[in-house]
Amino acid sequence: MINLIDIGNSNIVVATYDGELMDTSRYTTDTTKSIDEYYTLLKDVLKDSKGMVISSVVPELNIIFKNLAIKYLSFDPIFVGPGLKTGIKIMVDNPKEVGADLVASAAAAIAHYGDDAIIIDMGTATTITYIEKKVIKGVAITAGLVTQRDCLIGGTSQLTQFEFKKPAHVVATNTVDCLNAGLLYGHAKMLEGMVGILKKNHDNIPVLLTGGAARFISDLVDESFIYDEYLLIKGLIVISEKNIKKDIEFKKSYAVQ
Repeated sequence: MINLIDIGNSNIVVATYDGELMDTSRYTTDTTKSIDEYYTLLKDVLKDSKGMVISSVVPELNIIFKNLAIKYLSFDPIFVGPGLKTGIKIMVDNPKEVGADLVASAAAAIAHYGDDAIIIDMGTATTITYIEKKVIKGVAITAGLVTQRDCLIGGTSQLTQFEFKKPAHVVATNTVDCLNAGLLYGHAKMLEGMVGILKKNHDNIPVLLTGGAARFISDLVDESFIYDEYLLIKGLIVISEKNIKKDIEFKKSYAVQ
């Protein structure tokens, strides 16, 4: 059994894999927590772990999770990054700028949906990744839904925090519904417009919708969009299968004496 971990700016998702994807758990990202505090939080889902594959976009937590695995589980985890086999190529100005999360999701898209794909990942930022013939050709980035909401509320005096809820109409008659209509429909139609541009020369390319905030607009976008909640985690499975056998055994001892 291995653990698959997605460390994002807002949330950390931990899944277990033992030939098939098992339970997943979601935690709030906290860069102030220590190794011991994170182990106390995660020890139940890490129990019996023989390895760990991590996608992280929070560099300050990389050393925390690396040392957690070494101290408490006696193995060195694998991080998605340069030198790791992923099955994809990156054709951008600076490949090192492409986040581990985008690489992991791309690996899953290629393995499960084909060599071409458009991936929309909705987290702290919303990213749109264009893949052609197993090559990441480019990425667009905009503010995520939660980021937009918090920025809007923080910049106004009469708006308060609210939970996202699918709007009944494009316009509404009370403040919370108006905000949901504007943010959710606005985000959905923005994404449809961006995808429309990308699909001009490749109409049959699959469009994959994923990320923590994707569930809020999955019913508002074009029905051709494919909602895949665990796309990134599936990518970590693909990457683990390409790398674990060639890597040193996970259980090689790094235990703290």
